[in-house]
Amino acid sequence: QVQLKESGAGLVQPGGSLTLSCAASGANANTYTEGWFRQAPGKQRELVASVTNLGFKKYADSVKGRFTISRRYGTIGMFLQMNGLKPEDTAVYFCNLNTSNMRYWGQGIQVTVSS
Repeated sequence: QVQLKESGAGLVQPGGSLTLSCAASGANANTYTEGWFRQAPGKQRELVASVTNLGFKKYADSVKGRFTISRRYGTIGMFLQMNGLKPEDTAVYFCNLNTSNMRYWGQGIQVTVSS
């Protein structure tokens, strides 16, 4: 049973920074993509950033230059370093893992950017 657990939720002022962490248990795959998605109230869930097992990274245009996704060393799991946070980054952030035949989600954590 694969489980994804996010941590690092918080309230931060505009311009501040936050690091999210995703830990995976029970996951064993050679080819996969890990990603962070977010969903703001009244909006659809959207991709924030993703990274493949080979290290290829992709970012939403809205976070390019501000957010950095990185993988955990030697295991499935990842981090999201968020700098220059804006009120529009406020959302529930979800950890996602896609293998060749399955898709897994974490429960989500709240990130609030407000003064």
